Amino acid sequence: MGGRTMKKKIEKDFAAAYDQHADAIFRHCYTRTGNRALARDLTQETFLRAWGSVAEGAAIENLRAFLYRVATNAVIDHVRKAKEYSLDTMMDEGFDPASRGHYAITARADYGDFMRALTRLDDMHKTVVTMRLIDDMSPREIAKILNEPENTVSVRIHRGIKKLKELLSQTDSTTKTI
Repeated sequence: MGGRTMKKKIEKDFAAAYDQHADAIFRHCYTRTGNRALARDLTQETFLRAWGSVAEGAAIENLRAFLYRVATNAVIDHVRKAKEYSLDTMMDEGFDPASRGHYAITARADYGDFMRALTRLDDMHKTVVTMRLIDDMSPREIAKILNEPENTVSVRIHRGIKKLKELLSQTDSTTKTI
């Protein structure tokens, strides 16, 4: 395949990847930041960084995992620059965590309470719980994105969900199921 033809194929494949993953990357960024405009900017930053790597000829085995890794790094970079979190705004703007993933919050659990409890987790647990419950990723996918052993990620998910349940039970004495 000629250089020009190869470049067109790469551009076409990347555009298809954007169409396929942009909404999920936006949700990931939005969940992590609580700010729609910022999430859009971080999504754009994610794809710009990813395109830079692709254009430089980086070998990417799993594009979805690579995009989530880039998005996670973009969020971390932003948080380091300005620590502002407002997940209440997410709820005000209609984000519904129950519509994501295969876990459901049942009984009389309040989604606002869920999101506030999520923000009270330390960053290590918040990241894996968000990726598991909201982004609906498997522990294996999360491990690849975070470049951690799968067992470590599974333990963090388990402990993070346990802590989340404890925080929710402190909010309301009603039994909540995650």
